[in-house]
Amino acid sequence: MSEDIEIDLDDLKRRMDGAMTALRQEFASLRTGRASASMVEPITVEAYGTQTPINQVGTVNVPEPRMVTINVWDKSLVNKVEKAIRESGLGINPQMNGTIIMLPIPELNEERRKELTKVAGQYAEQARVAVRNVRRDGMEQLKKAKAQGMSEDEHKLWHDEIQELTDSHIKTIDDALETKQSEIMQV
Repeated sequence: MSEDIEIDLDDLKRRMDGAMTALRQEFASLRTGRASASMVEPITVEAYGTQTPINQVGTVNVPEPRMVTINVWDKSLVNKVEKAIRESGLGINPQMNGTIIMLPIPELNEERRKELTKVAGQYAEQARVAVRNVRRDGMEQLKKAKAQGMSEDEHKLWHDEIQELTDSHIKTIDDALETKQSEIMQV
């Protein structure tokens, strides 16, 4: 391979890994019938004039398998936190006990499980699109390099490397989706 024309595979891999990380975070926020502190991570509260993540206005705990508690530090924010949880789309009815907000996690019914598997599928598709966009950027770099005099053999080699990287990330996304969907459907 020529030294002057180089495709940054490490950058492409890092960006594809970023899509995977985002997907894992989105999957963690999906409710599977078991309590998890990560369920409330995406929720933000209007606090002190700015949108603030819940874990920065209180302590999030999981005292038992079907319960998440949030101990809000500032008493004036308790109602705002409760309202944010209600409007988050989690489908959980918060219960107040002073500055502690309890989130009892109900059993998921069949309909809700199917809904959640669809949501997981949408998250996975977003991750696939992100990976394909990175692949497209890599192919653009390759096209420019070919215009600068990259040989046909070298072009084919880089093309195969980028495609292999893309395929492995798409397979990882599909595997993660399958695992998450089976976890959601498990009764």
